[in-house]
Amino acid sequence: MARIAGVDLPRQKRVEIALTYIYGIGVSRSNKILGKAGIDPSVRVKDLSEEETSRIAKIIDMEGGVEGDLRKDVAMNVKRLMEIGSYRGMRHRRNLPVRGQRTHTNARTRKGPRRALIRPRATPAPPKPGA
Repeated sequence: MARIAGVDLPRQKRVEIALTYIYGIGVSRSNKILGKAGIDPSVRVKDLSEEETSRIAKIIDMEGGVEGDLRKDVAMNVKRLMEIGSYRGMRHRRNLPVRGQRTHTNARTRKGPRRALIRPRATPAPPKPGA
């Protein structure tokens, strides 16, 4: 199993797709990396040689911005927004959608499951006298 940037790449997948398992690398960036390394994107991970794997790892290290460093940068950016009290920071703090989506309906992924409404129990009417 090829291990690049602290991530085990799936052996059966094509290299172009397997690299997307690394946080911060999508298909487009994956193809650019493989182009620089001179590796065919359709090759399976299990068929990569050690030398090819090290070339890919070296290119990713040179470009930077993957896995732990990128996660830390994103977390620090969100924390900064919350500390300065910006609108986006407040939305993050309240765990609501940040990019202007409607929340009256929808937004269940961000808001979580609906809370049950607590309704007062209807009391039965008292019996009528003489009935």
